Amino acid sequence: MRPKLTFLVGSLILAAMRTAHAQDGTLNVPKSIEAGSAFSIQNAGSGEATLYIVGPGQVVKRTVQLGTSTYFPAGSVSNAGHYVVILTQGSGTSTGSFDVTPVSAPASLSFFAKPSRLPVGLHDGITGAVYVFDVYHNLIAAPITVSFELSSPTGAVQKQQVSTRVGAAWTEMDSTSQQGSSKFVALAGDVSSVRIISQVPGDPCDLKISAQPSGQELDLQTAPVRDCSGNAVPDGTIVTFTETYPGGQSTVDVPLKRDIAEVKMPTHDGATFTVASGIVLGNQIRWGK
Repeated sequence: MRPKLTFLVGSLILAAMRTAHAQDGTLNVPKSIEAGSAFSIQNAGSGEATLYIVGPGQVVKRTVQLGTSTYFPAGSVSNAGHYVVILTQGSGTSTGSFDVTPVSAPASLSFFAKPSRLPVGLHDGITGAVYVFDVYHNLIAAPITVSFELSSPTGAVQKQQVSTRVGAAWTEMDSTSQQGSSKFVALAGDVSSVRIISQVPGDPCDLKISAQPSGQELDLQTAPVRDCSGNAVPDGTIVTFTETYPGGQSTVDVPLKRDIAEVKMPTHDGATFTVASGIVLGNQIRWGK
């Protein structure tokens, strides 16, 4: 809006607020319209006047003939909120007001899903939040049913329906048991939005090692390492082998390679070999007497 018009409109609004108790019924203004709808304002009197409609981020100015109905086509007023109507002729001012409500049908969604990457099998590990807007980007405050769907790589689907509160709806869902990319969908009316959630294997589960003599050393090897849902733990995950023997202890960290960790360690009579990854412990092997 131009600075001069901004100043003029501001002055008119202040004047209208001071004289609101003395409105003379010159204006006939609708109480409420839907955003983007066509509407008319009737006025009484004779001669030419200037009509202002002032609302959230929007000002409409018209030169009108008093005693007639002024028509505003569809799309003239689109921002939801409270609007003030000011009619000026010479030193005289008449005022009115009306509300613009959002269009009831959803046209777009702002969908936030967190986190974008997480381990499998976490209860309420995924959070989804949706804000529902109409075609003019007004937040729709009236309750609307939003459907959330989380599809796992195996095709299994979790579903929840939530009613919006003041334009927002949110939910929590479990991460699935299968690693891979899952599709997280929010649907309101005919409008949907999709986010992709990457689910990675969890911590190793049920570690097991076996041992074979190799000269003066013992060849230790894990079984293929899986999480508790059966997904292969990523290569590079550290597995710790520990040998405890009378008078000493040795520890070796080995990264998984093709699901398996393998290491050679010297043998001592009475030694005990154990394996661990993070906080997960595996079986023990006792060597010698």
